[in-house]
Amino acid sequence: MIITRTPYRVSLFGGGTDYPDWYLQNGGSVLGFALSHYTYITVRPLPPFFAHRHRIVYSQIELVNEVSEIRHPAVRAVLSEAGVRDGLEIHYDGDLPARSGLGSSSSFTVGLLNAVLALQGRALSKDELTLEAIRIEQRVIGEAVGSQDQTWAAHGGINRFRFHTDGGITVEPLALSGDRQRALRDSLLLFYTGISRTAELVARSQIENFKNRQADLHRVGALVDEAERVLQSDRPIGELGEMLHEAWQIKRSLSDGVTTDLVDGIYDRARRSGATGGKLLGAGGGGFMLFLAPPERHDAIRQELRELTEVPVDMDMLGSRVIYASPGTGDHPISS
Repeated sequence: MIITRTPYRVSLFGGGTDYPDWYLQNGGSVLGFALSHYTYITVRPLPPFFAHRHRIVYSQIELVNEVSEIRHPAVRAVLSEAGVRDGLEIHYDGDLPARSGLGSSSSFTVGLLNAVLALQGRALSKDELTLEAIRIEQRVIGEAVGSQDQTWAAHGGINRFRFHTDGGITVEPLALSGDRQRALRDSLLLFYTGISRTAELVARSQIENFKNRQADLHRVGALVDEAERVLQSDRPIGELGEMLHEAWQIKRSLSDGVTTDLVDGIYDRARRSGATGGKLLGAGGGGFMLFLAPPERHDAIRQELRELTEVPVDMDMLGSRVIYASPGTGDHPISS
């Protein structure tokens, strides 16, 4: 049996420039961090005593005999690409809701790929795991997704990612002192709107609009440079709030599906209560909202948004990893 733990992510700046439709022509850059809330994937060989060969448990339960019969696209693709022949039992557990803007789909794909390969006695580097998950989601499944979520899930950390026109990805960890990291963490508030949405529909709309929003996307990329300079200096963390506000105004103009009246109302209430800026995480339409505010204003914001569920913010520095491997699993030692 293998169990993997894979983080979700918070993208602060640069979202949209990580879609291959953009960065293969223009390059792209994203800055943010992996969140210390996780997707857990358990994979074990299924004993040959059942009427089915594969059992997959997520929000549904699938009992099938062939990989090709699996309805979950990521499970079907990962098992097919990994050449799985023997029966498997797969369980998914998540700390946070799916389809909520935290990269949960890619966290699932990366965690499952990591687990299945470990069960086979195979291991990929973080870079290899990133690129294989991107290939599976974008080319095998054919989803309209960017390339940052898989990178966060595999690597963890507080990073800047550079997406190159040749398809390569460079991961640049931000060297923040403990005090600076705590100052960032202690300035952030994360709330769940209760709205679940399918990100792909919003993402496709944004991609189709790229050619009309060249200047906006270049500005989104430039904000990554500015944010990095703030974080790696002694300038007030609060400066990031105004930059988040600017980035959010750009993002909400990229597609009609990015925001809703409810989301706009939540954002305005948080700003009136002391948030200097914020954003809806992910492609848009619903999910989690992030705000940056002076710590002394947090209680006022919490009170104003008391109907929403708050999630504590902290950073994961390790990325996807095997946290349990039963004795005899695979052909190589796997550390936790």
